[in-house]
Amino acid sequence: MASPNISFSAIPASIRKPGKYFEFNTALAVRTLAANSQKVLLLGQRVATGQVNAGVLVDIFTDMEAAKYFGYGSQLHLMASAAISTNPNMALQAVAVDDAGGATAATGTITIAGAATAAGSVTLNVANDVLTVAVASADTPTVIAASIVAGVTARPDLPVSAAAAGGVVTLTAKNKGSLGNQIKVSTVLTGVTGITSTVVAMAGGATDPTIASTLATVAGAGHTIIATAFNDATNLAALRSHLDSVSSPMEQRGAIGAAGHTGTLAQSTTLGTGVNAGRVSLGLVPGTLSLPYEVAAAYAGLIASEEDPARPLNGLALAGIGVIPLANRLLRQEQETALANGVTPFEVGPGGLVQIVRAVSTYVLDPNGIPDISLLDITTIRTLDYVRKTMRERIALRFPRDKLSMRTPDRVRSELLDVMYKLEELEIIENVELYKPGLIVERDIQDPNRLDAKIPTDVVNGLHVFGGRIDLIL
Repeated sequence: MASPNISFSAIPASIRKPGKYFEFNTALAVRTLAANSQKVLLLGQRVATGQVNAGVLVDIFTDMEAAKYFGYGSQLHLMASAAISTNPNMALQAVAVDDAGGATAATGTITIAGAATAAGSVTLNVANDVLTVAVASADTPTVIAASIVAGVTARPDLPVSAAAAGGVVTLTAKNKGSLGNQIKVSTVLTGVTGITSTVVAMAGGATDPTIASTLATVAGAGHTIIATAFNDATNLAALRSHLDSVSSPMEQRGAIGAAGHTGTLAQSTTLGTGVNAGRVSLGLVPGTLSLPYEVAAAYAGLIASEEDPARPLNGLALAGIGVIPLANRLLRQEQETALANGVTPFEVGPGGLVQIVRAVSTYVLDPNGIPDISLLDITTIRTLDYVRKTMRERIALRFPRDKLSMRTPDRVRSELLDVMYKLEELEIIENVELYKPGLIVERDIQDPNRLDAKIPTDVVNGLHVFGGRIDLIL
């Protein structure tokens, strides 16, 4: 209290007994920026055999744990497997929802007809998984159908169960709802003759659960990326509202959301523009055999693998996601259409890997319906979240119990400027010196206990486009 420039936390000014007193001050110890570790949340459906109830948040380290917690072949089991395949080192959590009341499960059939006149096999493709069933000469449709059911039953990680009646195999999605309709099923006969195999596509799944209440239960957990199994307009709107809430100036737990789509360009752009959220990214992998929720989880894991918020994700690959069929691959102009309508397109790169073209948010229009590119790249909002985090932590460290005097605004401004220079060194923001005069810290004119700041932030953009002119010289 006696010194105008030195304050003590534990040594009182009223000491009378002689002595040499020292306290430790750690407020100035940290000079570096905050870490930008990522925490991913998977949100999808469970099955009744899962050991963890809906709404309970759990850590996930392996796909086997996810199978135990949420049931083999459940949405969350397959999402965890896809996420871990893409990024095995992330901090991963999951929370389940139950099938909606009154929901129906998608079903499909495989009908075997004839009688085998030569031995061979039936290869069954369920989503991006393959299993092969041996067929002996003279096997009847009933025998072959039973073998297919046994093969499916031996693969509990599949998203379907199977039952047979005569030569007809009925496949039923393990989770009820519309996403089961997107499980692609096909068969291939190899070697075997005398029989046919007819597939009726999965259909009839209806009524998906809603996620708003589940998101509310995990609002305080501090996730930075949320992958949702659901890509319908209602649930994506709920995700948008949740992200806006936890990332607001009052809550300051910046987060983004990832969803997957495997349908057509037109379907995805309609969905993307309808969401129109700077914190939601919709990845389009058209025609892949992988399921939309597997795409969402893998995409979230991929984003989490890059802790530099300003670094573009172009060219990063989704490990384990089924290749895009040739007929479904987007042409260049179609990719441009996707990007202009808030959809992140994926393409097939070397080695048949599914790669990001450019990771964008679904935000394309401002509140007045005017095209707005301010939050085009998902890296922009991630960068702003990181800038806010570093500045908030610096102020909290330096001024934990400070008084607000005439000296305080300058001290706070100095700390903010130091953070900005360090962010510039990491190429997170740039032109700090240019915008330095615009950094203003001043006392609030209505609240005597409050400081206000205006912090100009020029985020570093990604190098997405290069144009060159080649001049011919003869």
